[in-house]
Amino acid sequence: MPKRFASIWFRHLLTDWKAIRQPGLKGKAYVFAEPDHGRMLITALTDNARKYGVTEGMTVADARVIAPDLQVFDGKPGRNIKLLTGLAEWFLRYTPLVQLDPPDGLLLDVTGCTHLKGGEKAYLQEITKRLKIIGYDVRPAIADTIGAAWGVARCGSEKLIIAEGQHRNALMPLPPSALRLPFDQLLKLRNLGLHQISSFIYMPDSVLRRRFGKNMVLRLHQALGQEAEYLFPLREPVPYTEKLACLEAIKTRPAIEIALHDLLERLCRRLYGEGLGLRAAMLTWYRVDGKNGNITIGTNHASNRVQHLFKLFFIKLDSVAPGLGIELFTLEALSTEAVSDKQSELWSARGGADSDEFAELLDRVAGRIGTKHINRYLPGEHYWPERTPELNADLKKKPESDWRTDKPRPMQILDQPEPVEAMALTPDYPPKWFMWKGEQHIIVGADGPERIEREWWLEPGEHRDYYIAEDESGRRYWLFRSGHYHDGNKQHWYLHGFFA
Repeated sequence: MPKRFASIWFRHLLTDWKAIRQPGLKGKAYVFAEPDHGRMLITALTDNARKYGVTEGMTVADARVIAPDLQVFDGKPGRNIKLLTGLAEWFLRYTPLVQLDPPDGLLLDVTGCTHLKGGEKAYLQEITKRLKIIGYDVRPAIADTIGAAWGVARCGSEKLIIAEGQHRNALMPLPPSALRLPFDQLLKLRNLGLHQISSFIYMPDSVLRRRFGKNMVLRLHQALGQEAEYLFPLREPVPYTEKLACLEAIKTRPAIEIALHDLLERLCRRLYGEGLGLRAAMLTWYRVDGKNGNITIGTNHASNRVQHLFKLFFIKLDSVAPGLGIELFTLEALSTEAVSDKQSELWSARGGADSDEFAELLDRVAGRIGTKHINRYLPGEHYWPERTPELNADLKKKPESDWRTDKPRPMQILDQPEPVEAMALTPDYPPKWFMWKGEQHIIVGADGPERIEREWWLEPGEHRDYYIAEDESGRRYWLFRSGHYHDGNKQHWYLHGFFA
């Protein structure tokens, strides 16, 4: 398929933006001005201001002499880039490849996109109409090359859609400014009487390069398609993306759910065919008023199960604000991984943290409370109990070594041992009772001690003697005495965990 590019020229980008924000300015003469070496120079103006003879680069003082009623607004450097970035996001509903073209344009790769709107003519008509409703005056063009589309949009007379292979003929009558040349080169061409591209298009490259520089030859070759030129899109397209354009703008929750389910079915069918599954996905919606929004989900295991992914999105659909209606949905697979071979697992009734069922449960829980509240711990190579559990979010991660103990360990370990008051016989008997949070626990059975030495290569300190103690209510605790008995060591018993 031959490449087709579109250039969108916002003829009055800043002044149109101001009129959109302040409708009372429509039809009036006003300008934007920025300071330059102690003067205020005009950087943007309306057609009504131009009728008075005001031009870009003129000082505000001179402009007020010929246009006393001229309104002047302070310009802000970089404001046009910010506006173009927002407009480029809006254009993502027409093509995924949009590049900023400062100071007042956008470049689009529309290859394979225009037929969705009924052809190139209908494509440009819809863009022009919708931007006009918003308040922007644009001039678009489509051609085989970026340079030809740019030149026709800004310098063409009537025909703004150049048929395939006709870009050379379309460029011939245009002025040299259609080639995106700097001012000094344009001035030199004008002084030589070269007022049209046809005046020098057949000159040898060596002559053009010697007289006007290599940049002119490059721009001419790019416009003619003899030199490759590429777009650098605002957002890199995601390899696995599905779009759903709505025939009529939808506003209801059931319609949104139907659209989401249709997108998931199509995307998961593609992923299944390639042995892939989603790890992260984003649903984006585009409203008829030009606004958009998105929601994202993540999974612990790669999944291409439509129902599971739909449930993850379903939890967040309340945040979708349709406004006046949604006209387009896109679903992007932000991250994918190879899925496990289900057929080979049919003979193994394997469960646990790495099972798909458990991973899908965690996905649903995370969708409601957030992933930061779900932690998984693996045994670390440490004797000291506080250091043994190591946080790891990957369900497929296996322990790096067979580091374990045959001693029983409690189901719950406190982050930090809590001191308790206790009475025990010396030198190594378990406590007869202990007080914790104002409640006395009488010990009726105990097992121990288990001595755990402190990891001296990490920090100094006393050893611990641990006991499994059961109180009169049948509750079992993990208690320890820090160090040996000696005079002055009054608070040496601690509670560290609870058994089931």
